[in-house]
Amino acid sequence: MDHAIPDIVIGRLPVYLRELERMVRDAGKTTTSSHELAERLGMSSAQIRKDFSHFGEFGKQGTGYHIHYLIDRLTEILNLTHEWPVALVGAGFLGHALASYRGFQRRGFVITCVFDNDPTKIGKTIGDLVVQDAATLETTLPARGIAVAILAVPADAAQETVDRLVAAGVRAILSYAPVSLTVPPGVHVSYSDPVVQLQQMAYYLSPTIP
Repeated sequence: MDHAIPDIVIGRLPVYLRELERMVRDAGKTTTSSHELAERLGMSSAQIRKDFSHFGEFGKQGTGYHIHYLIDRLTEILNLTHEWPVALVGAGFLGHALASYRGFQRRGFVITCVFDNDPTKIGKTIGDLVVQDAATLETTLPARGIAVAILAVPADAAQETVDRLVAAGVRAILSYAPVSLTVPPGVHVSYSDPVVQLQQMAYYLSPTIP
């Protein structure tokens, strides 16, 4: 894959994939067009065609896209042709919710181990997983070949935990910690911070004046 492709383009591919799968599941559709996909996603058809053009020809002018083929290609591009084992670090309220969320597995990611450094949590179960001591990160993750992790720890522990995850061979991290993290080249961090996202949306709201 061309690593010069902008991150913002890669970020839209899962959105396209999700919508295409919904079109098959909910409507039984077999073909679509950039115009139809754009209408469903609230974006321009030109943007969709431009995004797809980074990866070759996905359809033909006048005939549109074969949805199953497009799903297969996006799945390959995103390296989702197999399930990825995932380590979850943090077994608090958020960690419990994440470990219980089945949407990850439906999308190709399986939380296979959970870690925490709180003695009152270690040894407890979340679903069918036993919370392990975070002190074993450096030995457990390489042994299991885990390259993906979800971070659900407090901000003051996030950077140290990330450093340990990277040392253990993790190369992709989804962070729920409300802090920016530093990682070496070749490691990708994605952030999910509801507060920041709410603050962004607040920009578009008109203040209510009593």
